[in-house]
Parts: sequence; C-alpha cells; structure tokens
Amino acid sequence: MSAPADRYAAARRRMKHPEFDRFRTGYPFELDPFQIGACEALADGHSVLVCAPTGSGKTVVGEFAVHLALASGQKCFYTTPIKALSNQKFNDLVERHGPDAVGLLTGDNVINAGAPIVVMTTEVLRNMLYVGSTSIDGLAYVVMDEVHYLGDRFRGAVWEEVIIHLPAAVRLVSLSATVSNAEEFGEWLVTVRGDTRVVVHEQRPVPLWQHMMVGNRLFDLFGGDGSTVNPELKRHITERMRHLDPGLRGHRPTRGWRPPHRPDVIARLDSEGLLPLITFIFSRVGCDAAVRQCVLSGLWLTEPGERDEITTIVEQHIAAIPVEDLDVLGYWEWLDGLRRGVAAHHAGLIPAFKETVEELFVRGLVRVVFATETLALGINMPARSVVLERMSKFNGDTHADITPGEYTQLTGRAGRRGIDIEGHAVVLWSPEADPGRVAGLASTRTYPLRSSFRPSYNMAVNLVGQLGRLAARELLELSFAQFQADRSVGGLAKQIRRSEDTLREYAAQMVCDRGDFAEYAALRRELSDREAGLAREGARTRRGAVVASLEALRPGDVIRVPGGRRAGLAVVLDPDVRPHDDPRPLVLTEARWAGRLSLTDFPTSVEPLGTVRIPKTFNHRSPQERRDLASRLRALDVPPPERRARRAAPAAEDGQIATLRAAIRAHPCHQCPDREAHARWAERYQRLERETAALHRRIEGRTNSLGRTFDRICALLDDRGYLAGDETTPAGRQLARIWSESDLLVAECLRAGVWDGLDAAELAAVVSTLVYESRRDESISDRMPTAAVRDALAATTRIWAELADSEEDRSLPRTREPQLGFVWAAYRWTQRDGLDRVLTSANEVGVELSAGDFVRWCKQLLDLLEQIAVAPSPSGVQAPVAVQARAAARIIRRGVVAQGMFP
Repeated sequence: MSAPADRYAAARRRMKHPEFDRFRTGYPFELDPFQIGACEALADGHSVLVCAPTGSGKTVVGEFAVHLALASGQKCFYTTPIKALSNQKFNDLVERHGPDAVGLLTGDNVINAGAPIVVMTTEVLRNMLYVGSTSIDGLAYVVMDEVHYLGDRFRGAVWEEVIIHLPAAVRLVSLSATVSNAEEFGEWLVTVRGDTRVVVHEQRPVPLWQHMMVGNRLFDLFGGDGSTVNPELKRHITERMRHLDPGLRGHRPTRGWRPPHRPDVIARLDSEGLLPLITFIFSRVGCDAAVRQCVLSGLWLTEPGERDEITTIVEQHIAAIPVEDLDVLGYWEWLDGLRRGVAAHHAGLIPAFKETVEELFVRGLVRVVFATETLALGINMPARSVVLERMSKFNGDTHADITPGEYTQLTGRAGRRGIDIEGHAVVLWSPEADPGRVAGLASTRTYPLRSSFRPSYNMAVNLVGQLGRLAARELLELSFAQFQADRSVGGLAKQIRRSEDTLREYAAQMVCDRGDFAEYAALRRELSDREAGLAREGARTRRGAVVASLEALRPGDVIRVPGGRRAGLAVVLDPDVRPHDDPRPLVLTEARWAGRLSLTDFPTSVEPLGTVRIPKTFNHRSPQERRDLASRLRALDVPPPERRARRAAPAAEDGQIATLRAAIRAHPCHQCPDREAHARWAERYQRLERETAALHRRIEGRTNSLGRTFDRICALLDDRGYLAGDETTPAGRQLARIWSESDLLVAECLRAGVWDGLDAAELAAVVSTLVYESRRDESISDRMPTAAVRDALAATTRIWAELADSEEDRSLPRTREPQLGFVWAAYRWTQRDGLDRVLTSANEVGVELSAGDFVRWCKQLLDLLEQIAVAPSPSGVQAPVAVQARAAARIIRRGVVAQGMFP
C-alpha cells in the first residue's frame, strides 16, 4: 500500500475507533497486528478471545478494556488465577491510572474495593456473582487473564462458572496461552456470551533457539533444515555413550555419568552471553541445593555496587518480618546467594522472599534463578535463557515425562521483549535425555484445552437458590465441559454407523444352511465366558489363600520359596503385617540374600517348616550378620519339598459347562463342514458388537452427563436437608457461603455442632484438616494438642466417613478425607507461639513443613475460618463457633503470615 493510502487507512481507523487511537499513543512501541485486531473488535462491542504465546503482549488487550471502562464511566474487573499475579497487575495499573482508579480484592488484600477498576482473583468474582453483590452494578468488562486455567483439574471449574454467570451485557476479554483448539473454545464462548471474536497469534515476539548441552559443549538441537536433530549432536552423544560404558550396547548406560557442575554450566552460558537465565529443577530441595552449590563454589555474578543495591531492596521487602524469625527463615544464607546474583524460586519460600527474587531478577541484579515449574505460571520473570535439567517431573503419583505443553510453557520464559533479539532454551544432556524426544517436544504445536468443570455442593445450593432446579440444570449444561462432550458424541455416532454397516456384512458371511449360526456362536461364546470366569474365580481363591498364609507368618518362621531366583529355604525377618492385599515379607535366604518377596514368588499357600531365632539387634544390611543367620538356617532339619498332585480344572465339575457342551453338540450347525469358517466371522461379529455396545454406553455417559451429576448432588442435598425442591433451607444458605473443596463436610460439622466448645486454637487445629493436603506420604503421630481437639477430630472423621459412603452410593466423587499434617502447626501458631517453635512442633510429629508452606496453609486456613465466621447460622443466631473462628483468624494474621496482607 502506498504512503497516502496508509495515511488514509490510519485516518479511517482513528475516526472509527477514537478511544483506541488515544489508548495506543500511551505505549512507546507500535502494537502488533493481532493486538490491533483484538482491540478494534473490543471497541466495536464484541467480546474477544486472544490466544498468543507467553510474552507476546496479549495483556495490552486487557488494558484496553480498562481504558474503555474508564473512558465511559463504567467498571472493569481484571481477574487472574493467582494472588501473586493479581498483586503484580494491581501495581501495573496503579502506575498507569493512579491509586484512586484501581482497587484490589484477593481474599488476603482489600484495597479501594469501590474503584472503577478492580483487580481480583477469579474465585473472588465467582463468589460475588453467587451472593448477588452490588459491586457488579455498572460492570461493562471482565478481563480473564490466563483463561486456559479452566483446564486445571483442581480450580478450573471457577473460570467456567464466571463465564456462564456473568450478566449478558458484560463483554469478556479472555486471554489465553496458545492452545490448538482455540476455535472450539471460541465457539463455546459464542454460545454462552454471544458474539465473540477469536484472535490467534502463534508467532513468538522473540525467536527461540533450541540447544542441548553435553558436558561443557553447547550444540544446536536442530540441524540446518530446522526440523531434524543436529547430526553433529547425535554423533557426539553416540561417542560419549560409548566412552561411558562400551559394554552396554543397545541400552541407556548411566555408569560413569555425572550431571554437570552447575557453576560450570552457568560459566559456560555466561561466556556465550546467555545470562540472565532460569534453570527449572522440579524439586524445591533441588533448587535450594543448587543455590548452595553455587555459593560454596565461590561464584559471584555481581559487582560491589550491585551488592549494596541488592541489600537495600532486600531490607525494604523484609521490613515487616519480625527479627526473631529471620534465622528460622534462613535469611542470612538467602541474602548471601542474592548478593552473589543467585536465587531459588519455589512455593516453599515465604511471599516476601519470592517477591524480592522477582524484583531483583527483573532489575537484572539476580542473574540466575533455580525454579520449580510454578514460576512458569504467569509471573513476569522473563530471562534470556531457560535451562531444563531433566525431562521428567514428579506429578504427585509418579515421575512422568514433561508434555509438549509443559515444555513450551517452561521454555516460553526465554527471550525478553524489547531487550533480547532472541531467546535460548537449553536442555542438559543425560543418558536418559534423548535428543529426538526433546526435538519432538520442541516442535509439537498441539496443546488442546480440556474442561475440568464439575458441579459442587456449594454451586448447587447457590444455583437452585437463584434460579430453581430446572433452570440451574439447564445452565450447567451450557458449560464448556458439556459442550466438548456433546461435540465428541457426533464422532462416536459416526463410528457406530460405520460399525453397524460392518456388522451387517459379517452377518451375511456367517449364514449357514444347516441352521441359525448366530445362535450356535452365542452358545460357544457363553461356554468360553463360563470357562474363563471359573478360571478367574479359581485364581482369586488361590490368591486369597496365598495372601492369608503370608499374613499369618511371624518373624523367625522358616518357609520354602518354591521357584525363581530365590528358590529354597528362607527365614522371615519382617512379615509385613499391614492390612493390604499384597503382603511383601522381608526374608533372608539360605544363599544370604535379604529382601522382600511378593505374591508372584508363591503360586500356592505358604506353610512354616520350622523357626529360627533372630537376634533383636539383627541388621539385614550387615554381610556378617546375614552370613551367621544363613548358616543357622542351612543347619535346620526341614522335610524335603512335597510333590503336589495336579489339581483337576474346576470347569470339569461345573454343571452349566456340561449343559452348554451338550447343547453345542446337539445344534445342527455343529455338523456343518464350513463350521470353523463361519465361526471366524462370528467371532469378528461378536467382537465388533461388543465394541459398538461400548460406544453406545460412552454416548449415554456423555449426553447430559453434567445434568445427571447435578441431579445426584441435589438428591443428596435433599436427603440431608440443604434443599427442599426449588428452595434452599437455612442449612443450605449456610452451605452457600462455604467456598471450600470440603464444603459439605464443613457444613455438616457446623450443623452437628462437633466444633462447638473449642477455643480459637483448637478450632484452627481441627479446621486445618479440611484445607491441608500433604505433598508426600506422612507418618504422622496421633498425639493431639488437647483432648477436645482429639474428640472433635474423631467426630469430624466419623461425619466424613458417613458422607463418603453416601457419595459412593450415588456415584459421586468422595469428599477428600481430613488430613492431620497441619494440626500442630495451626494450634501452636494460634496459641501465639513463635515461628521456630511452630515449625519444630510440625517436625516432631513427622511433618516436613517449610516456612513458605506454613504461610500458604495458614492463608488457606484463614480463608475457611473467615467463611465460617460469616456464614449465616441456620438458627439465625450467631453460633459460638463463628466467634471463635473470627478470633482464630485475628491471631493467625500476624508475623510472616500477615506480611503483605491488609486487615
């Protein structure tokens, strides 16, 4: 386009979108086409969905919604998934629009809540919608930053609740990371929000180069064509693997390999000009250990003047923390790392420490951060380079490979817009890090957004109270979860139609002139199923007998292992008598091997053949002690192994099998010369018929699935007196104000009065069991702070067990069982003990609790206590438990817990 034409087009846009023209002049850089397109759609009155990579500037569209609201005298709510992001966005908007125009609501903080622009967590907006808050009046725009969070299995439902319940006149600005089904998500938004424009931008603002570091050498991951693995990298790794362990061809050798020294990695990347960098280590302990390794190596990445500036900033951030807590928090070691330009960032740090690291990194004073993956979730901490030490992480159950979406989210931190001309992602090579797999992760562009929405008890009483049961059910069926389920039904229906056509072809192939071959095939199928069922039943009976015999063993029993590598005599050291169906006794064999056996080692029941005395101080890891005990075992006089008679198959004695075999022999098709050819077609027919029936069941399960779940929830709430038809009862109105994962359990405990009579510290201890969730298996002492706490917890657990049974009867997910890991910490903190004593008390009962975890659980406990304090009592009279909840909240909100919070 010519220059005059460009000027004419720009003038037309200014005439059509004068507010956008005023808005864009406030930025020192030219906006990208996708930002312009999304802003113009918003100015034209549409809702918008913007999907773009991390760091591409999609928040500009959200800021334009803020501008439009201020220009028109209306309101805009800016929602984020986490409090840290809300705080960050609040500061950004205050700097741009001034403190009078911007407020903050996160549950922790309440600042200028009546402002025209309010930043809040998504949960806060959801709660406003349910209680019918007048704050919604005059609301014109809602920005949902990081809207892809609706796929989060724990909190994702909140996003869908907000999108569904917002007044129709509110325009929605949805900002998402890149997802491959943006159009599908956009189609759903159109169904629930009306006209919505989808803007997808896939190009990163700063190009990203992919590397692999092998030892101290840095290689490009891709070759010259940009799509295949660099052949030089492959050759180097092959040579290195051969050098590590030439005897293991075709395997992944680890013998002789050591991970690179982290200070050496930093020095190598620094020499390439690739700092500042973030190294992702999927372990809090690993992050802290990495910082210590750098400090002990004498690493310095800062100049003397920078160190003084770091100290000044640190002192500003920790000013509100009591001096006596600094040693407990490891302050001096933490400060030493910061002054060297190195820090950790993870959920185990208290908020003041994390915020300090974020500020210092953004300012370029901290140049290396070792972080867990939580840093990738929206915090504004871009780097020039990102390093991944491993390609797997613990997902709560097991170590699993990271997904393409996770890889993109993590490496998306690399490359600072306006600072770097390119970003760099570096994977550290190990024998398990195959460059082909890394290349696959780096080049995959399929990240579908999947809904995690499901109705809850709190949601049900709120919706029924506002809309009635039928309208509430219809509203739930507008969810993205149901939208996706309904769309998938179309594909299943096509598959069923294809299967039915094929079934007709199979039926034609098995036609027999002797008789009804389908009838004959059904008899054969019934016989096969009966024989298989009896075999399984026999295997279960034998397994049960083996389990019972193993559970009956005692230390010192001598048994015979019938076969396998451990065949022969063995003495039982620890029978593993915990109640479960897979006992694994610890034994010592006559060959001096000590270890645990499993059910696979015992095809039949075990019988003790004698006993051997085991010394009380016996240590099975001591070679000498193993040798001595094995000698006594070999000297024992035990009978030789018996030859067992082969058991007759139970099928031979079964009357039903005999009847079926007779019917098969008597059937006319049994004599057909083409019988087995027909039978092969019949087997295909039966297999496809079963698959088609399964497809029908999947369709039935998906159609109106959320509505059926909602019906089951309402039925349970009816039975327990929270709902009465289309009305919520007084108990239901109390439940409607409990926004907890264990909402109904909280309401049941309040209604039963099992927490009445507890003082503030005792109540905090008991309520903590409904918010705390351990990160690992914990062997917690059953010692409780007081008898009242013990009795209240016993009553709470009884109520939970009864509720869980009711949920199971109705095929509903079970409410999470109360967990005891935070009881002592909550009790001592509410008793006004110091942080040192609180963390020590947790460790004394078997709970590893970092200061950051302590603060996080305290804030969740505060949320629930404050809900209990204000939830309306069914009697209409303020309950004593509400008074104690309010008192506990006041005490908890102190010291490191109160840091950064407002009363």
